[in-house]
Amino acid sequence: MLRDRLNEHLKTAIRNKDQRAVCTVRLILAAIKDRDICARGRGEEVGEAEILTLLQSMIKQRRDSIAMYEQGCRMDLAEQEQEEVEIIQSFLPHQMTSGEIESAVDSVIGEIKAAGLKDMGRVMAALRSRYAGQMDFGQASATAKNRLA
Repeated sequence: MLRDRLNEHLKTAIRNKDQRAVCTVRLILAAIKDRDICARGRGEEVGEAEILTLLQSMIKQRRDSIAMYEQGCRMDLAEQEQEEVEIIQSFLPHQMTSGEIESAVDSVIGEIKAAGLKDMGRVMAALRSRYAGQMDFGQASATAKNRLA
């Protein structure tokens, strides 16, 4: 389970005195705990798919920060963010390539018989449920939009 892997990685990072990994994994665990608290209020439980989505959003946030730090000539901060991205990515399953994303989008469009842009929401919902944590949904959205237009 992903939570167990995160806790084990935290213990290992503490033993190895890897401050960047310790801080990053603690950030991940805190975000998961926050989601757990919100879900508990609704009587739900945070599953693996939601954790994977959380990790992907954390990566996206850091990539946005990297771009801003590079524009501001703060390469030291950009490098720190890149290290965090690499640590977070180590917990995600294999990421799909562009070709794999295109074929997944095509198969979902065929399965749900999507006819136009009005079906975009259904296509993306199906992709999110099947490929949580495995694909870049920004790229999948652009591909689906091109196919449905």
